[in-house]
Amino acid sequence: MNILDTIVADKRKELEKAKEYTTIKRLEKSIFYTSPIVSLSKYLRREDKIGIIAEIKRSSPSNRSFSKDIDVEHLSIAYMQSGASALSILTDQKYFEGTSQDLEVARKFNYCPILRKDFIVDEYQVIESRSIGADCILLIAACLGPKRAKDLAAVAKSIGLEVLLEVHDKQEIDSHINEYIDIIGVNNRDLKTFETSIENSLQLHKYLPQELVKISESGISEGADIKKLKEVGFDGFLVGTQFMKSSYPAQECKKLVDNYNHICYEN
Repeated sequence: MNILDTIVADKRKELEKAKEYTTIKRLEKSIFYTSPIVSLSKYLRREDKIGIIAEIKRSSPSNRSFSKDIDVEHLSIAYMQSGASALSILTDQKYFEGTSQDLEVARKFNYCPILRKDFIVDEYQVIESRSIGADCILLIAACLGPKRAKDLAAVAKSIGLEVLLEVHDKQEIDSHINEYIDIIGVNNRDLKTFETSIENSLQLHKYLPQELVKISESGISEGADIKKLKEVGFDGFLVGTQFMKSSYPAQECKKLVDNYNHICYEN
């Protein structure tokens, strides 16, 4: 099995235990479950923002462990003050050392869209996402068949969540688009080899549905990358490792924002 298959297999085992520990009825009693959703799709198209989705994660299978002493409250607030449009919170524990509590903390201290970044394969996780304060869930085409992706997206929409569908190639675009998707993201990192290039987004943009908000994920390191992606029609830019490998992730976020603004001013 490749790394993605391994992660999904482990996720299914985790879910069996989670369902025994916390019922769906209990999840639905969370104070976040009926809170208003902050629209990620709308925030990414705001003219006063660039469209950066700043990510919080402690490690990555493709890289290494980042700082273990992440203060989610401080970093999430600092990201938004640095010019980010939204937050992405990794909640997978085994491979990214994240927790659901990380997202709950970010929700408590920020009024902005929050994407739950995880390997969602079951309706339970969709309900759980709403209960911990997420506004949008990630569905990865490489993890799900087209029907399964549609079913999960339908559940998300029924409880008010937005849905980001992540694709990596034209085949996934053709097979997985459905009426419940709000945002489509092109992953520039091959989840099987973990090689990264923004050329993947540039090449696939012409195949993406016009009506959907579009984001480019991974491999974005400088303002010129964002400018190039914006010129072909991308609305948002998910940045994780580029920020988290720094001792001061929020400063890296501000540097990227300033770099993009400087390039645009020069032109």
